[in-house]
Amino acid sequence: MKNLKNLRLVVKTLRGFEKVAASRIKEVLPTAEVVPSPKSFLGLVLVYCEEEADDARRRVEESVAEAEKVLPIYAVAPSEVKALTEAASKVVSSRIRRGETFAVRTTRRGKHPFTSIDVNIAIGDAVRKLTNASVDLQNPDKIVWVEIVGDLAAISVTEGSVEHRKMGSEKKDLRSFFSKMSIVQMPYLGPLDAAKQFGVRIGRCVQTFEVGEIVIAPIGSVDAKQLSAFISGVFEGIDARLEIQKRAYGRAVRRVPVYVQNLYELVRDREGEPIVVFEPEGEPLHKVGDQLFSIFADPSSKRVSMLFGSREGIPSGIFRFATLVVDLCPGITISTDFAASSGIMALATVIEERLFS
Repeated sequence: MKNLKNLRLVVKTLRGFEKVAASRIKEVLPTAEVVPSPKSFLGLVLVYCEEEADDARRRVEESVAEAEKVLPIYAVAPSEVKALTEAASKVVSSRIRRGETFAVRTTRRGKHPFTSIDVNIAIGDAVRKLTNASVDLQNPDKIVWVEIVGDLAAISVTEGSVEHRKMGSEKKDLRSFFSKMSIVQMPYLGPLDAAKQFGVRIGRCVQTFEVGEIVIAPIGSVDAKQLSAFISGVFEGIDARLEIQKRAYGRAVRRVPVYVQNLYELVRDREGEPIVVFEPEGEPLHKVGDQLFSIFADPSSKRVSMLFGSREGIPSGIFRFATLVVDLCPGITISTDFAASSGIMALATVIEERLFS
């Protein structure tokens, strides 16, 4: 890899799209030298050119959808903590003001005697002392990017808005509401392969939202093999989604517990607790949204039972014991394997709208 002296952009891409992005960048910046996957590092394209970094960045962002992030480079330095800190200090002195907040994001490629966290701490401390800005890792006004490629590194500073955050001040974590949800699902009974597949989809759904629990609730006597296939599918779906969550989340993930109880018995046991039935006979969501939000926002509501039918639906006699009966999509009957996910997402929308109203 050539010296980073004339490096103007570090472009991040999806893995496998480095050459595609490089080709498109070359069309936008014909005189630039564009290097996809430098030193075989995936998801990275380096751009060398005579244009100013900010101008080159603007042109690439406007024209190259394959570019996930386009970072204008203002300094390069050897991959040593002291050298990086000195270079970053020079860059931020005119780009981060007193009273602003900032975060340092370091990506380290290659082997080094230090970690990305070491770099973040050293540069963060230097920036704080130099500018009197404060650190905000979640919603910073500015971000200092340190892109280490082998024995050299590039430094950039951007607005915090360049980062498409999963969570921010304009979003609310709804897990506290999901944890109140008791998904009461009548089992899908039929051919064994179909019963299992329906169970898998429902299991993945409840684990995705990490609801409080799922209760498989048959009525009367049912075919044991069909019920077993459905339950087996639920466990398989939960386990599959749980493994993905463990790899993807930077937090502990809660495994959704599974219970079995006769539907009529469950309703009697939960007398006095909120029970919401989702059936076409109910009121449309827009009419009962405020009531639903009140139920979930009430601190005394430790558990909210959400009842979903299968084939013939929830028996109408249970409606009399329900706090609400809700029609999720008037005119449409939602299939068993999508009913719970539809209900959870509808409630999430209702809750989020009212949290910001």
